[in-house]
Amino acid sequence: MAGHSQVIKTRVVRIDSEKSWDFFINQATNKECPVVVHFTACWCMPSVAMNPFFEEVASNYKHILFLSVDVDEVKEIATRMEVKAMPTFLLMMGGARVDKLVGANPEEIRRRIGGFVHTIHGYKAI
Repeated sequence: MAGHSQVIKTRVVRIDSEKSWDFFINQATNKECPVVVHFTACWCMPSVAMNPFFEEVASNYKHILFLSVDVDEVKEIATRMEVKAMPTFLLMMGGARVDKLVGANPEEIRRRIGGFVHTIHGYKAI
């Protein structure tokens, strides 16, 4: 259809409720799938600036679940995961936090995710 913008596929799942959080975390836990979560807020410019970077990293790791949580939309999850500043990145396995990084530091986030995936037996980045 002329005049319509192309739909962009994303590898990052936007969490919009406690129910969706529980669903995706339970699915990942049952499948022994690692999870990387970006806690963000639309008013936080460093968080917003990290969105394209997070999408890019997600495209490099097809067997990891990447989630995005707006702390103002899903306050309960931010509270449950003890997120107090944005952006915050959590690396999770088996429903539990393995690592936490606060701040917009692309190189450190990339390094931590790389280290995280290498600790997972048999995992290979695609």
